[in-house]
This record gives sequence, C-alpha cells and structure tokens, in this order.
Amino acid sequence: MYKIALNFEDGVTRFVQTLSGETVADAAYRSGLNIPMDCRDGACGTCKCKSESGQFEMEGYIEDALSDEEVEAGMVLTCCMRLETDCAISVPASSEVCVRSAQEDITGTIFDIKRLSDSTLSFSIAGDQVQSMNFLPGQYVNVHVPETDQKRAYSFSSLVQKENDAASFLIRMVPNGLMSTFMAETAKIGDSLTLSGPFGSFYLRDIKRPVLMLAGGTGLAPFLAMLESIKATGTNHPIHLIYGVTHDADLVEMEKLEALTSTMEQVTFSACVASEESNWPLKGYVTQHISPSHLNDGDLDIYLCGPPPMVEAVSQFMNEKDITPVNFYYEKFAASSH
Repeated sequence: MYKIALNFEDGVTRFVQTLSGETVADAAYRSGLNIPMDCRDGACGTCKCKSESGQFEMEGYIEDALSDEEVEAGMVLTCCMRLETDCAISVPASSEVCVRSAQEDITGTIFDIKRLSDSTLSFSIAGDQVQSMNFLPGQYVNVHVPETDQKRAYSFSSLVQKENDAASFLIRMVPNGLMSTFMAETAKIGDSLTLSGPFGSFYLRDIKRPVLMLAGGTGLAPFLAMLESIKATGTNHPIHLIYGVTHDADLVEMEKLEALTSTMEQVTFSACVASEESNWPLKGYVTQHISPSHLNDGDLDIYLCGPPPMVEAVSQFMNEKDITPVNFYYEKFAASSH
C-alpha cells in the first residue's frame, strides 16, 4: 500500500492510498475522486497526468494514448500506473471538477440533424436529463450507437440552449461508420439516444491571459462551446481561433463562428485549407498562420483539438520557435474506421 498526492491545477492537494496492485485511477475513484478518464485500459489518453516524484510501473497502454516523447517528459496514464513507492502527480483539472464530474448514463431525444457538408454532420440532443447534465465547455460524451454495443465520443459543440434544452455535436462522416450511417440513414427527430459522461480535462479555464485556440476538422466542436461560454461571460484578454481543414468542403459552421465573434471585440478567428486545389484565401496548415503576435512571447494559454499529426506538428512548431506557453491544453482524436 502506497500513498499518492494528487496535485490539482487549482492548488488543492488530495492524498489517496492505493491497495496492492491497484492503479492510481482506481484508487482515486474508490476515494471519491474522478480523475478524468474514459477507457480505463490505456487506449484513450484521457487520464493523462504528470509525474512529480516516486517510482511506479506503467504497462498496457498504446502509443496513441501516450507517446514515447510524453513518457520522457514525465507524463503518465493513471489507468495504467501502479505504484512502487509513494508518489506525487499533477492532475490537469481542478479538484472541483474531479469531485463533481459524475460519469453516468443519461437519455435524451434527437432534436435536430443537419448535414453541414459531405464530410460533416451536426445533431442536437434535448431533454430534461440533458438540461441538467453538468459539463464544462470543451468536454465530451460517449454516445451509444443504437442497436449495437458500440459508442462514439463527441465533444459538445454548444452549451445547453435555454429555449429547447438541447446540446449540439459535430460528426465527421466516416464511410460505413456505425454512427455516421445511423445519423445519415436511420435517425429521426424524436429518437432516443443514450449518452455517457461527461469526460475529459480539455475544457475552458478562467481566462487570465491571451488565448490561442487551434482546431482541426471536427475538432472545432469544443471551441464552439467555449466561444458560447466566453460570449456569455465576456473577456478582457485577446482570443484568436485558427480553424484548419483539408478541403474547402470541410469548412463548416462559418456563420456560427461569425455570429459568435462579431460582437466580441477581443475575439477573432481565421480559417485555412490545406489542399493545394483550394480556392479559400488562406491556404496551408494551421501552424503556417500562427503569428508572433498570437504567441505573445509565450505569455498565453494554448488550446488545441485535432488529429494526432496536428498535435505533433504544433508541438514541433512551438519547439522550433522556442516558445513555451503558460498552459498548453490539447485533445487529440482519430475518427473510428467503422
């Protein structure tokens, strides 16, 4: 039995004692602390924390969840971390979130379905349980695919709307994908869906300095929810979103972005398209449109949501520029192949 200190980002420390062979995540959960997690078997990377001291073993995870570079930097997956001495880790979430973040199943009904492009679809889920769901802008849920034992993870692309108790999501349309096929061919307004969550430590923190938001593809979703939250509360710090896609047709929710940012003097956005055949004014990758003014000599917080190659490219870009942001929050995702 070993003791672990969980140091949360709001300055609170909680001490948990592990049982023999127990993972840190399970020990925390047994003690009433929900370290952000999803899969529990080293596949998703949601429970990623930073080791501060102590010895441990960590086996059974995949590189998509935790890369060799992250291991060298002291990152750990608490769902695979078993202590060999007393330890301390930094948890990239507030203590309040980890205490209150009940991960449970709720039921809602499909309120709206929209085909935004050949590659992207949006849907909304409404209901009393959705209205009372306690999530932070940026977090995600697992949506159960009807008549299967499968589920798919989607970030909220909106807050719960007061007029209809509905929250929205974006889906990348995957050929023959279970959820893609269901939404495109079978789903009807009023159909029931089951959600599990909320999950994730990728959520909007208090804005204390300039913010740079970087979105790739349907990684735009959490930023739409964040911008709704910022619009409601206001900000005195500059915020810039760069939204990157592969093809012109992949650009979605541009009108919503315009509406969200047009009334906020401090908030701006730009969009770029990687394809050389694009007719969009800004071409190339997100990193090609990050200016020195956006980086503010490192005095900024960066939020990044996109596929793994994008996360790696941004990290490399920051290293090449010798910029270390005050905070770098990221969530990488890959669309299911089925």
